[in-house]
Amino acid sequence: IPDIQERLNYLKEGVDDTNEQLEYSKDQDAKIGHKTADTSFFGYKTHIAMTTDRVIVSATVTTGEKHDGKQAVNLIEKAEAAGVKADALIGDGAYSEKDNIDYTTEKGIRLASKLSENVLHGSRKKEFEFNKDAGMYVCPAGHMAIRKCKSGQEKAADGSNTRVILYFFDIEKCKTCPLREGCYKKGAKSKTYSVKIKSDTHIAQMDYMNTDEFRKLYAERYKIEAKNAELKQTLDYGEAHACGMIGMTIQAAVSIFLVNLKRIKTLENSSKDTNGKE
Repeated sequence: IPDIQERLNYLKEGVDDTNEQLEYSKDQDAKIGHKTADTSFFGYKTHIAMTTDRVIVSATVTTGEKHDGKQAVNLIEKAEAAGVKADALIGDGAYSEKDNIDYTTEKGIRLASKLSENVLHGSRKKEFEFNKDAGMYVCPAGHMAIRKCKSGQEKAADGSNTRVILYFFDIEKCKTCPLREGCYKKGAKSKTYSVKIKSDTHIAQMDYMNTDEFRKLYAERYKIEAKNAELKQTLDYGEAHACGMIGMTIQAAVSIFLVNLKRIKTLENSSKDTNGKE
């Protein structure tokens, strides 16, 4: 029935507009992040660095869409400012981007992070973040790419490496995105983001990944996942208890302080037991 269909169309448009606006108005500081290509969350991320004894030595709170690997330098510098000397950085594939490899090489820090050809970032006017769990890039507005494909040649006619990975975004979202100015060209039939595949820096990291030293260091990585689980399960850190970056930062500071006290006490008791046996 045309009359009913028209009203249904109006309702559908209203719901779509409401959902789009809610995306940007719940918490002015929070942003959409992604754990996989099919799941997302609205909020913040807490990036932590800890010793192999499981004591957290530095942390940074960011909005949900931020790339984990981009926080590495900040975490190392915070740890060193607190008196902790870093001789190795152990992390997942998000930390194997070129800037981190260059930084750790210059500082003499061993980088135990498995290389991912997708985690390659250059200097861009609008920075797109790579989500390691979903294997996709996320635009500054928080929208994730819907598909990707490879393009180019390893050796083009002029001898250059033109191989890139193209990430495609939902053009319908781009058309109405509040951040479309300078990012989306009006009338365009597609929106893509390209990333060059492999550099000499990453090739060197691939060689290091095949060493026994790398494998031994990387075997310690499970500890950071266990620490994140402890924060969420014992201190209810899976949800923000207040709106805004300030509230989230306070929650992070208190939670990390408490979990560190617990760990330090455990280490002290363990030391006393060992000394007593000796």
